[in-house]
Formats: sequence, C-alpha cells, structure tokens
Amino acid sequence: MKKFLAGALMALAAVLIFRSCREESLEAARIAEESALIQTQIEQVAKLVVTEGHFAEVYTYEDSRELFGSLISARKKALVVVNAEASVSYDLSRLEYRLDPESKTLEVVRIPEPEIGIHPEIKYYDVSADYLNPFGAEDYNAIQERVSGSIRQKVAASGLMENAQNRLLSELAEFYALTRSMGWTLVYHGKAMDTQPGPELFMD
Repeated sequence: MKKFLAGALMALAAVLIFRSCREESLEAARIAEESALIQTQIEQVAKLVVTEGHFAEVYTYEDSRELFGSLISARKKALVVVNAEASVSYDLSRLEYRLDPESKTLEVVRIPEPEIGIHPEIKYYDVSADYLNPFGAEDYNAIQERVSGSIRQKVAASGLMENAQNRLLSELAEFYALTRSMGWTLVYHGKAMDTQPGPELFMD
C-alpha cells in the first residue's frame, strides 16, 4: 500500500511538474509572439509622410554692382514666380525603442525629428541684365536658397507642423492601444504612459 501511495505521489508530482513546465513554455511562446507582433507593427510604418501643403509667392530678384569705383553701376533683375509643394515626414525606421519581454514594456527611447521636403517650381519673367553683370549660376543658386528659406518659414508659420504631430500621435496611439490590449506598458522618457499619447509628448 505504501509503495502504491508513493508511486501515486510521484506520478502526481510528475504530472504537476510537466504541466507547470508546459504552462511556462506556452507563456514564453505567447510573450515572444507578442514581442514579434509589436516589432512588426513598428517596422511596417517605416516612412510616415504625415502632411503636405502648397505655397506660392512672387518676388523680385535684384543685384547691383559698382565698377571702377562708383563710376559705373551694373544691374540685373528678374521677376520670380514660385509654386512649391512642401511635405513633413517622420522616418519611423529611425525610431529608437526597446522591447522588454520580461517586464512586458515597449519603451520609446527617441522619436526622430520631422523632415521637411520642399519641391519648388520656379519660373522667371522679365529677366534683364547689364552686359557687365550677367545672370550666372550663382544667381540661380541664390534664388533657389532664398526660395527654400522662404518656404521653410511659411511651413513653420502654417499649421503643417501641428498637423504632422497630430498624425504622428495617431500612429503612436496605435502602439499604445496594441500594447495595452496585450497587457504591456508603453514607456517614453522613462515614464509609463497611462493614457493615450498627447501633444505633451513633444515638450522635451
């Protein structure tokens, strides 16, 4: 009888150990699957073009040079019409993050800076230049730089950057919803996010 009880206890212990190991194995597999799912969603976002805008402006380009002291003045000018398309994007392939399966956390270490792309279409009208001060490559380069700088200022003064942040927040909100649904925690700047990401995310 004692041998039977001892055998039964050993069998029961073996079953419990097997079940415990199996549950641990299943839990580890589930966590690994969750980690892979989170990483896949982040990688799928890649290049996020968040907002676009169109800008137009007209200005006069002028340049004057004095030759032989102030005896001769050579001038050139042109009417410049610009139609430009500007885009604001976040390259989320450069998003820095850490996945910790043990603590079940997704930590966003760094959000990349927004990238502003400017694609101007420049047309020249009423171009005139004196013989001693002709239009050259440096003039067109100066106009290009002036156009890009002007459009960048307009982008900064418009609502494009704010719209870009809102679009980015909606993307990060999906990460938050995904991690929360699986019992994970989204962390940014070392702080657990208890609510959906908001504009304060950009207040570093």
